[in-house]
Amino acid sequence: MPAIDIARLKTQAAVLVEKFDQPERFVKELHEILDLYADRTLRVGIAAPASVLPAYRVPQAVLRQIEMELNPLATTFPEQALALTNALWKAGYLETRLLAAVLLGKIHPDTPHLLERVQAWVARARDKQLRKALLNAGLVRLRREAPQRFLALIQTWFDPSTPRLWEYAIYALIPLLEDPAYENLPPIYTMLTPVIQNIPPMLQNELADLLTALYRASPVETTYFLRQAMAGAASPQCAVILRRVAPSLPEGLRAVVQSSRSPRYSKLSGAS
Repeated sequence: MPAIDIARLKTQAAVLVEKFDQPERFVKELHEILDLYADRTLRVGIAAPASVLPAYRVPQAVLRQIEMELNPLATTFPEQALALTNALWKAGYLETRLLAAVLLGKIHPDTPHLLERVQAWVARARDKQLRKALLNAGLVRLRREAPQRFLALIQTWFDPSTPRLWEYAIYALIPLLEDPAYENLPPIYTMLTPVIQNIPPMLQNELADLLTALYRASPVETTYFLRQAMAGAASPQCAVILRRVAPSLPEGLRAVVQSSRSPRYSKLSGAS
């Protein structure tokens, strides 16, 4: 991998995006740039993070520069941007698909088929880094410009009949909670109450991440919310899972979990 000459990289990215409306040529020249900056040691070794996709392992600065050049074009020409995302996804490399995910987030949220594409690709993404990119960067404009539609999407993923999709909802929701400009937390607490009470054991790590993000957004409200959710849980599994993840939670929430009792235990104690 050659050392990055920033001036040269900027020129390469600027020339590349001239093919913005020619997806096949864009992808071909993108491969040439990625190959130039590829870290071949990581590509063949075992030190790189595991991915189910082939990857060039280029420095983040390379993708960031290309993203910066694409941003104004994607904002101005949403249909062409959507066509380019399709070509990038079909290319099948981690970097091309990450770029597709970022590009989706630059497109106006009212663009036809945009949301359907995000949902379809999230469902197909086996690579965790890519899936998180789709749920974060790929939904950024919807999250900021149409929060009600965004929350409606989250609600569909939290369908009780499809708990395997709850992971998508959690990792799409966390960036909203981390946005200091977003303050409308009550609807989120309402939506999350049955989720917390019925969280599957396989999502305990995701639960810890979600509760931590909630607590950082509003410690007092989240402490009250968790206490009420645990008190109203019909199954003792809720308390069991929360105790299991308690060491990963902020201290304020850890105290709530450790001082609680499962409904079954409470009933037994009351009867004795």
